[in-house]
Amino acid sequence: MMIHPQFDPVLISLGPLAVRWYALSYIVGFILFIWLGRRRIAQGNSVFTKEMLDDFLTWGVFGVILGGRLGYVLFYKLSDYLANPLDIFKVWEGGMSFHGGFLGVLAAMWLFGRKHNIGFWKVADFVAPLVPLGLASGRLGNFINGELWGRVTDLNAFWAMGFPQARYEDVAAAAHNPPWAMWLAEYGMLPRHPSQLYQFALEGVALFVIVWLFSKKPRPTGQVAMVFLAGYGFFRFLAEFARQPDDYLGLLTLGLSMGQWLSLPMIVLGIAGFVYFGKRNATA
Repeated sequence: MMIHPQFDPVLISLGPLAVRWYALSYIVGFILFIWLGRRRIAQGNSVFTKEMLDDFLTWGVFGVILGGRLGYVLFYKLSDYLANPLDIFKVWEGGMSFHGGFLGVLAAMWLFGRKHNIGFWKVADFVAPLVPLGLASGRLGNFINGELWGRVTDLNAFWAMGFPQARYEDVAAAAHNPPWAMWLAEYGMLPRHPSQLYQFALEGVALFVIVWLFSKKPRPTGQVAMVFLAGYGFFRFLAEFARQPDDYLGLLTLGLSMGQWLSLPMIVLGIAGFVYFGKRNATA
């Protein structure tokens, strides 16, 4: 069993100011967004100019942060935040939801499209290939922080990794499972999936390759966005089988996690939308 490297979450400390790896992962994601966006513009036939791309980044940042935070509040810990509403603003304590951030970016794309008189789906088709590498960067940030670890796996599996940060959950899990209790007594932690790295590979790298290559050729308006939507939903649904469910939610109906239930509509809408836009183009 490997042990999580226990990175210092603070990259640089300058007196009262600290630059954290997780914050850096967001910055890297935004830089990759701009770099890839300029590559797409340079390829020609783009509805965006460089100036519009720079402008949209501001809209997108607000969409990611506001949507991600509100999504976490609504989807995961609503009762806690209703009891302590001021905690909603304590973003430094963590708590962001991809699905909420996704909705925030959708709102940003709609408003941006109205401002520049561009159809929503044309904006979405341009933006979709630029997103996955940013998601990959965020998952690396999760891994460096040693958070969002995976479920318990086989002790002898080559991917098994112990997370000292998961001590509380390890003890709770081992209390009802004698073999796990033996592992915990011997090693001080349980072997878990490094699910952050799975999500890095699936939702980040693999999804980027698929959407980027698909977008390189002319496609019916809306289809590139639908490939991203269905692809992310599918990869996130798979990765959730290895990711530890949130302790305050656990597994929900049919043994699925909240992340899986939020991903299912993305898969269905993505496939249906892909077919719809393809047929609409064929009859146009």
